[in-house]
Amino acid sequence: MKKTTLIEAITQTLFEEMERDDRVFLIGQDIGLYGGVFKATKGLLDRFGPERVIDSPISEVYIAGGSVGAAMVGLRPIPEIQFADFITPSMDQIIQQAAKLRYRTGGQWTCPMTIRVCCGGDVGGGLYHSQINEQWFFSQPGLQVVMPATPYDAKGLLKSAIRGEDPVIYFEHKRLYRWVKEELPEDDFTVPIGKAAVRKEGDDITIVSYGFMYHRSIEAAQALEKEGVSAEVIDMRTISPWDRETIYESVKKTSKVVLVQESSKTGGVMGEVSASITEEMFDYLDAPVSRVCGLDVPAIPFAPPMEHFFLPNAEKIARVVKKVMEY
Repeated sequence: MKKTTLIEAITQTLFEEMERDDRVFLIGQDIGLYGGVFKATKGLLDRFGPERVIDSPISEVYIAGGSVGAAMVGLRPIPEIQFADFITPSMDQIIQQAAKLRYRTGGQWTCPMTIRVCCGGDVGGGLYHSQINEQWFFSQPGLQVVMPATPYDAKGLLKSAIRGEDPVIYFEHKRLYRWVKEELPEDDFTVPIGKAAVRKEGDDITIVSYGFMYHRSIEAAQALEKEGVSAEVIDMRTISPWDRETIYESVKKTSKVVLVQESSKTGGVMGEVSASITEEMFDYLDAPVSRVCGLDVPAIPFAPPMEHFFLPNAEKIARVVKKVMEY
C-alpha cells in the first residue's frame, strides 16, 4: 500500500465526503482555482464545481458567518481558515453563534460545520503565520476541538467531524502536512471524537500531548528508554472533550505525569488537564504534575534560533521527565 501524507489524507477525505453527501461544501480563501495555499483542496473545484468549492472574499467573518447560516438550513459546510493567526475576525460567529446554537434553541437547531484551521510553528512563518490558538476554543462549551497527529487520525477525525451534528474546530498542524506518512485502509473508517490514543506503553511516567508535540514526545520517550525510563505516551487527538478516562488510567499506572503543548504555558489546554488530574487523581500521584510548553511571549519569533528556543522539543521534554522521576 502507498504511504499517505497527512495533507493527502485530508484531501482524500474531502473528496470522499463530498462524493458521499451532496450537502457538504467547501468555502475559503484561494481554495478553488488555486487549490488552497497548501494544496489541500487541489482538484476539488474541477470535480465538484464552484457551487460546492467556493472561493470566498478575504473575510473570515463572511466565511464563518455564511457557514453558520448554511449549517442551520441543512447543509454541511467545511470553511477553511487559511492560517490560525487570522481566525480572530470570525470569533463572534464561532463563539456566539455556532457554539451556542444547540443550547439557545433547546436542541431544535444544530450547527454541523467543520472549520479547518491551519496552525503551528517550526515552519519559519513568523508571528502571523505560526500561531496555534487551540486554547481559545478549548474553553468554549458547545465546540468540539481536534488536532490529529497522524494521517490515519487526520482522515478518521475529519470524517467524524463532517458527519457529526455539532461545530468542530479541526486544527491541522502545518509542520505535519508532508512530514508524517503512513499506509491507510482502503475501506471507509472513522476515528471517534473524544477518544485519546495510547501510542506507547510505559510503566514509569505518563507523557500527554497532541498534534506536532506528540511526535516530539515520542522522540523524548525513545531517548529516555535508552536510559532506563519507561514512558507511556498518550496522544489526546481530541482536545475538547478530552479523554479523562484514558489519561486517568495511565496516571493510576505510572503515578507521574508530564504534559506537553506547543502554545504558551499560561492559559493553555494543559493547565486545565493538570488541574483536573490534581483534583481527581491526587491520591495516585507521586510527584507534581509538570508541563512543557511554549514560552509566554506574544508570538512565535521569526528567526530560526529564536523559534527553536520558543518551541518545546524532545530534549526539553526529556529534561522535565528526568526531573519528575527524581521524586
